[in-house]
Amino acid sequence: MKIHLIAIGGSAMHNLAIALKKNGHTVSGSDDEIFEPSKSRLQSYDLLPEKFGWFPDKINDSIDIIILGMHARIDNPELLRAQELGLKIYSYPEYLYEHSINKKRVVIGGSHGKTTITAMIMHVMKHCGLDFDYLVGSKIENFEVMVRLSEHAPIMVFEGDEYLSSPIDRRPKFHWYHPYIALISGIAWDHINVFPTIEEYNEQFSKFIHLIEKDGVLIYSKDDEVLDELVQENKRDDLEIIQYQVSEYLIEEGVSFLKSKGQKIPLKVFGRHNMMNISGASWVCKSIGINEDDFYKAISTFEGTSNRLELIEKNDLSVLYKDFAHAPSKVKATINAVKEQYAEYELIACLELHTFSSLNKAFLAQYNGSFKLADRGCVYYNPHTVEMKKLEHISTDDIKKAFGREDLGVFTNSDEMIKWLRNINVSKKVVLMMSSGNFNGINFKQLNL
Repeated sequence: MKIHLIAIGGSAMHNLAIALKKNGHTVSGSDDEIFEPSKSRLQSYDLLPEKFGWFPDKINDSIDIIILGMHARIDNPELLRAQELGLKIYSYPEYLYEHSINKKRVVIGGSHGKTTITAMIMHVMKHCGLDFDYLVGSKIENFEVMVRLSEHAPIMVFEGDEYLSSPIDRRPKFHWYHPYIALISGIAWDHINVFPTIEEYNEQFSKFIHLIEKDGVLIYSKDDEVLDELVQENKRDDLEIIQYQVSEYLIEEGVSFLKSKGQKIPLKVFGRHNMMNISGASWVCKSIGINEDDFYKAISTFEGTSNRLELIEKNDLSVLYKDFAHAPSKVKATINAVKEQYAEYELIACLELHTFSSLNKAFLAQYNGSFKLADRGCVYYNPHTVEMKKLEHISTDDIKKAFGREDLGVFTNSDEMIKWLRNINVSKKVVLMMSSGNFNGINFKQLNL
């Protein structure tokens, strides 16, 4: 088939383009700007557009399918041309559902942990030799792309994002997938630009529960009181309901161990939230048919995902991690994990406010207490990003008050933040850089910590 992707440069979209080309389709795409690593990856598969921009004259009747990315606008010239011609237009979650309609669908949803849980399940399934398709939101070791589509795989594993499907399809992505096995990791208000109240946000998960296929399985975190109440309110007689809690673990000489059947299973990941993620992943794998011994053997070799507690540098005196954490619940869980793992180190936590929610003055109070276990902390944001998102100006005092830390360093210049970091002189320190952006393009390895 001839397939054209509008806004091909997105994280999921460029991976979908690669997967489609690997399947033998003729693939083209467009975007007004494409950043790394999408740019290099598209180029390596000869999929990078010759010019950036929108070219409606290239949209014609020879195209079988248009796939529309979320970052395109509703008045996109190529979209308008495709609508004028009556071409079939999919959002990418709609396309993936159509692809998987005859497969057993496994969907991992929740406000936090869904990428890691999805990656854990994929790692275990691959370790056990199972054939499966997938969609995941981060690069994973031993997986070439973040999307796989095949005709023969009987199972498809989805990371179920609750953000909108496309500019012309305003339903959350995970409402498309209709799982047979579903997991919800937890609920913490996010995406304030789309769901302006907590109630509206929570309602998306209620709807998700009702979209699980008949005689399906719902696995969810019992520790989350909001989620527990929501599941009780939306119980279905035709679903098997499984609750999970944090796996029992201990830390010895900087290594985390799971405890199971009197054994200690060494892990390459750490943190209470990851022990919770492992517990959820184990129930999903059990529902797929993987036995417990095989699961633990496989999970002991799981090294995490790109940008999730990713170790950048380590020496005798300092450790540097970067993490994708940006929402309040993610920030708190990540800080707590690092502090638990490095109890004898001074923890310096740095967060970039980059998303619409995090830069919204009405949302900032959600971060209160998230830096509690950090010995020192700083927040960076780019005023230009605030302007681009057409948000109200936020001040240093706004941020300190919202976070509940008067000693918080607040920076609008990344060079000043780097100077602040370099001037911290302690015997042992662990620095945690958290952002869904890139701190204005800094090279973490040049921090010279």
